[in-house]
Amino acid sequence: MKPGRIVMLVLGTLAALMGLGLLITAGAVGWVNFQQRDNGYLTTPTERYDVATRAITSPGLNVLVDEKLPDVLPVDSAGRLLLRGTGAAGQQIFIGIGPQEDVARYLDNVRHSEITELNSYPFRVQYREVPGDAVPVAPGTQPFWSTSAQGTGTQQIEWDLRSGRWAVVVMNADGAAPVSVDLQAGVRSDLLWPVFIGLLIGGIALLVVGVPLIVAGAAGLGRHGPPPHYPEAARVAPGAVPVGPDAHGPNAEAPYATAAAPIPPGGGGRPLPTDPQPSETSRYPVRLNGYLDPGLSRGMWLIKWFLAIPHYIVLFFLWFAFFVTTIVAGFAILFTGHYPRSLFNFNVGVLRWNWRVAFYAYAAIGTDRYPPFTLARTDYPADFDVEYPEHLSRGLVLIKWWLLALPQLLIVSAFSGAASTWGTRRTWVDGRWVDGNWVDGTWVGYQGGGGISLIGLLVIVAGFSLLFTGRFGRRLFDLLIGLNRWTHRVIAYVALMRDEYPPFRLDMGPSDPADAPPVGYPPPVPARPETQTPEGEP
Repeated sequence: MKPGRIVMLVLGTLAALMGLGLLITAGAVGWVNFQQRDNGYLTTPTERYDVATRAITSPGLNVLVDEKLPDVLPVDSAGRLLLRGTGAAGQQIFIGIGPQEDVARYLDNVRHSEITELNSYPFRVQYREVPGDAVPVAPGTQPFWSTSAQGTGTQQIEWDLRSGRWAVVVMNADGAAPVSVDLQAGVRSDLLWPVFIGLLIGGIALLVVGVPLIVAGAAGLGRHGPPPHYPEAARVAPGAVPVGPDAHGPNAEAPYATAAAPIPPGGGGRPLPTDPQPSETSRYPVRLNGYLDPGLSRGMWLIKWFLAIPHYIVLFFLWFAFFVTTIVAGFAILFTGHYPRSLFNFNVGVLRWNWRVAFYAYAAIGTDRYPPFTLARTDYPADFDVEYPEHLSRGLVLIKWWLLALPQLLIVSAFSGAASTWGTRRTWVDGRWVDGNWVDGTWVGYQGGGGISLIGLLVIVAGFSLLFTGRFGRRLFDLLIGLNRWTHRVIAYVALMRDEYPPFRLDMGPSDPADAPPVGYPPPVPARPETQTPEGEP
């Protein structure tokens, strides 16, 4: 691979990722700014705060706002805080914000409760009780409050954020205990709009730089084109250890053909019904092959996922580039009816690279040979290819990747994606268990549980079989390759590489039905009726 194109791909991916991050952040900031339109506030639900002490105080409110901001961003636009409270029993309450030092002196030796933890969803508040036996004077008589309100009914204060260390205090107006109040907080900031604009411009600029770099790098890497054939394969070494059931019995199965060691002509045992036989009706232009190596290590599969970490890092960049180039190719198909050949070769190479790593590490564990770092076809025992389409439908590009592919995606997700279960999250609130719904103004949501995929489960079964018996069952391997083959056909279709709909068919076995069997792969032998008398016998 060309170093210059790789650098372009990496730099473009980093720029595009940062651009997407800025755009996502800009969207969140824009939504928050929209919610506080018409001088509104982003508010919390009203919740009950009950303590047996004389006051409720907040953690230290440390505000770092430069009072010398430019005139276009005055200090009072940095943020504004809203506190609204109502006495639970109709008593007069006091709400105030003041300097921490003054509040600490006022509540010195006064029994009060400091909020140490506050969770909104579900609502949960924890206090640290500060002991004392002094009786405070009425809080409303103190001169140090920056802002305050007191009285019966709903009391509200609004306070512009200022630099310094501040504390929020909620008490009964006469300083008596206990304190029981329904509180609601809110915040707004006029800085959100310029922040939104800055993030939006920065994100777009990074995408404008990153996407062309990705496309140029991918096109350069894709211009090599895949070789038309595998390199010349060698023969099985004498004494090769077969794998599979009955590996040492009279009905031993020969090892699967690999790019490095195919089955010798005439060698090998009785073929299975699942052995692929190419036919015109079974051919599909997306081809996936994987051949089980003889003599797999019993325990190496336990660490292959770790050994493949360098590949995971590379594939992170390749898959992001794959996503970008697929979108670019989609627009090209929409306007020209053609998939750019260099981008097509690159995307096929990404899928080929991914399949080699999956075959090695986690989706088949069919070889101990480390995957090569290349997009091109090699003599590796796992390979993937897609026939280049000379013309693609312009209209299908709009619907095949989501609407038409939906049935296939549902099937593929059933055996290649982790099984997920969704259930009600039960949470202990106010002395009782509550389910996923609104409870006293608080949303107690749902939770999901993940599980292992079918492919992952079969790989684990195969791994333990290999660990304890030294054998990898041939039928199990056939099934794994079939499941992966179905998955990759759907990925290629969703990635707009072909217009032919993937077949609802599990083509098991190492060779894709669209390919001829590898050298020396024995064709099925027709069964001979037991009652038939061979020629020449009496």
